[in-house]
Amino acid sequence: MTLRDVVQRLELGIVTGGTDLDREIAGGYVSDLLSDVIAHGDKGVLWITLQTHPNIIAVATLKELAGIVLVNGRKPDAESVAKAQEEGTALLTTPLSAFEVAGRLYGMGLQGRSHAEDLES
Repeated sequence: MTLRDVVQRLELGIVTGGTDLDREIAGGYVSDLLSDVIAHGDKGVLWITLQTHPNIIAVATLKELAGIVLVNGRKPDAESVAKAQEEGTALLTTPLSAFEVAGRLYGMGLQGRSHAEDLES
């Protein structure tokens, strides 16, 4: 499934133009803690969060995430938008809650990362 598919099916707002909407999405991840995403976010996943500050762009770039969905109608500030444009990070918005977005993505066939393997180590 591509980022474009998700944008269309969930009717997401596109904040950053020029991003690769044909990028394949490896799964989804929901967290509002940057350290959690750094520790557990996998390359190519779509990150769902309510955080809007520029540090989310740095984390998405570091982890090579497919993009960021800002939930609950949250809007990024100008600095975050500029950083996302600079890094080529897909920054998307929705009035839906994180729970609703995650549920819809799961219903579309996207899987989340399992922490069971972390607990076993």
